[in-house]
Amino acid sequence: MLDITHDEWLRRAKALDLSGAHHIDGADEPGGGQSYAAVSPRDGQVLAQVADAQPAEVDAAVAAARRAFDSGPWPRLAPAERGRVLLRIADLLEEQRHRLALTVSLEMGKPITDAYDIELRAAINTFRWYGQLADKLTDESPHTAPDALALVTREPAGVVGAVVPWNFPLTLASWKVAPALAAGCTVVLKPSENSPLSALLLGRLATEAGLPPGVLNVVTGDGPTAGRAIGLHPDVDVLAFTGSTAVGRHFLRYAADSNLKRVWLELGGKSPNIILPDAPDLEKAAATAAWGIFFNQGEMCTAPSRLLVHSSIAERVTDTIVARARELRIGDPLDPATEMGALVGERHLERVLGHIGTGLDEGARLRAGGGRTLAGTGGSYLQPTVFDHVDPGMRLAREEIFGPVLSVLTFDDLDEAVALANATEYGLAAGLWTSDLSTAHQVSRALKAGTVWVNCYEEGDLTVPFGGVKQSGNGRDKSTHAIEKYTELKTTWIQL
Repeated sequence: MLDITHDEWLRRAKALDLSGAHHIDGADEPGGGQSYAAVSPRDGQVLAQVADAQPAEVDAAVAAARRAFDSGPWPRLAPAERGRVLLRIADLLEEQRHRLALTVSLEMGKPITDAYDIELRAAINTFRWYGQLADKLTDESPHTAPDALALVTREPAGVVGAVVPWNFPLTLASWKVAPALAAGCTVVLKPSENSPLSALLLGRLATEAGLPPGVLNVVTGDGPTAGRAIGLHPDVDVLAFTGSTAVGRHFLRYAADSNLKRVWLELGGKSPNIILPDAPDLEKAAATAAWGIFFNQGEMCTAPSRLLVHSSIAERVTDTIVARARELRIGDPLDPATEMGALVGERHLERVLGHIGTGLDEGARLRAGGGRTLAGTGGSYLQPTVFDHVDPGMRLAREEIFGPVLSVLTFDDLDEAVALANATEYGLAAGLWTSDLSTAHQVSRALKAGTVWVNCYEEGDLTVPFGGVKQSGNGRDKSTHAIEKYTELKTTWIQL
């Protein structure tokens, strides 16, 4: 990132003007008068008053999206023209990268370096990638008898409701919005109530880039009211959600109780990270395990929160991770030197502390962290935490904590490792460290996960799909496969 000092980021934060109005039908709308305070987890200060959507505001956003789909130009534009608008959105995100990164860091506690270098890079690349893809999608013409012509075409599915979480507010919004727009759909985006401000900026920039009114609408509010209204709305054709498994169940019920809209879910995880004695670089494997669980304050659905390590190397690997946890620099997210920022808020911090207390009660051994830190700042900061002597039946090993809390489990043979890895209701991601090619292939096939990383973690690009199995959800974000969620197949049979 550019060389900007802590003091300069603080100055920019004080000068930042953040609007909490909905963005509906191409314009800012204050809503019906109800609002809530967006509080920064870095210091507990109020960032802005944000419109709190009630069903009437959701109805207005969906109506705008429906008009834009049924009679507006967007679905009828040449795909290349849609692609050019997406590319202009990417360009504006790049132009506003500092402002957007600062907003993300302030509203959810992510270190500014990660917000700028990782979060914004991902969002920009996503709009650019789908902008370039838009006119390269093809239909089918299967071979038939000589007296017939068959056409299989992909048509935009309609109005998409996209509900996204706070941990990667722009990345995950982009993963939904960009392919939906590329396919010709219109969108109602509801960000988490913990991270509404960056999504509102995205909506305004998309309009500035030339997106017609109503094509992308952003409404802010909580899940039980605004999210439920989107899930139940009869004019929403597709629902795309990233968040907890519990809330995913609600959206499936909403679909059943309304119009049977298609529901695509990217849900929780309790990802295993398996380190074998023949790992090509044991120090790198341990360092990556530490990075993976502490990155983004551990607030990642793919976080490698279960470290499965062979008993012969467990002490060495765990000691390395503990040392890293103790030296990690925790601090103000606006300080470029900070390596781990604040958890998203007080309620979430208390929830994570509750999991840590349960781990202690169950008999796991605390090796590092375990408590709150920097309480005098007014922010929601937690020490990087490591447990070993974790039994597979403990809640530490079974429940998604969504914080910087690592559970270390040991095994003695490969079959035991695979069994431990799969002994979870989740199936989002997994890691494996080995030098043996056959082991890499065999174990990767045996692991029940949507993504398996071998001798790395959290690697990949937009060419590969992302999503889970079991209770980690269905459908895929990223890659050309994401387009499948936002299109319908139509068969046309012509008798010649």
